Amino acid sequence: MGPLRGHGVVIPPRVLTVAGSDSGGGAGIQADLKTMLALGTHGMSVITAVTAQNSLGVQGVWELPVEAVRAQYRSVVDDIGVRAVKTGMLSSSELVEAVAELIAGTDAPAVVDPVGVSKHGDPLLAASALDSVRTRLLPAATVATPNLDEVAQLTGVRVESEHELRQAAAAVLAYGPRWVLIKGGHLPGDAVDLLTDGSEEHWLRAPRHDSRHTHGTGCTLASAIAAQLAKGQTVPEAVAAAKEYVTGAIAAGFALGGGIGPVDHGWRLGRARDLTPPDAPGTCGPSRPAR
Repeated sequence: MGPLRGHGVVIPPRVLTVAGSDSGGGAGIQADLKTMLALGTHGMSVITAVTAQNSLGVQGVWELPVEAVRAQYRSVVDDIGVRAVKTGMLSSSELVEAVAELIAGTDAPAVVDPVGVSKHGDPLLAASALDSVRTRLLPAATVATPNLDEVAQLTGVRVESEHELRQAAAAVLAYGPRWVLIKGGHLPGDAVDLLTDGSEEHWLRAPRHDSRHTHGTGCTLASAIAAQLAKGQTVPEAVAAAKEYVTGAIAAGFALGGGIGPVDHGWRLGRARDLTPPDAPGTCGPSRPAR
């Protein structure tokens, strides 16, 4: 199915993110919507939690009631419809189970990013919710996109070398997602990820960029995959295109505040940051090491 047309205007593919809000704008709902726009889709949102967050970490989290999350989802899906869904921060077992039920009942591919901790190490998923992620959310996923810390949290498998990515993938696939993308970005050497459905494998490699400004990488990748799926690509095609987009966004990452800055979601669109004097109002001061 191609793009919809309304009154002679092409309507972009619709993508829905179900995730938490990042007040600093680098991850979560904000990163998802920026990514979806950059990739030519119409992003919509279901907010599951509000965070007080900046470049130094997460200072507070306020979870929304399950009924508010369910109402947002039904409001969007029942009227506007979706071509793909992406899930991110779901902090409690109640939220995980409600969202799993919603996406399982939606006729659209679902990209599940099983967010466990923030880039700064702040926990974003209650320990009591892990079993719900394993038994309810992962089985509803078209693609699950855990990083190595999340693989260990969910399966107990700890990956220290590239050849162990297959073991990690098998452990996650055992919970029922159709595909799993194991993100090996924490391993030394090139950034290598493994995409597999248990029968075919796709190894995705990209040069590692020497930048600590990588806030929002996981959210951005999952959203990019969802956007590409909404445009009709297969899972391997969508993941390859998303990897290319995220690699460019990491290379263009920039400093904000005193900690870890975000990737640049608009890197393909060009930027005028170099035209802004370094002491202009609203720009950040010298970067300090991340805690």
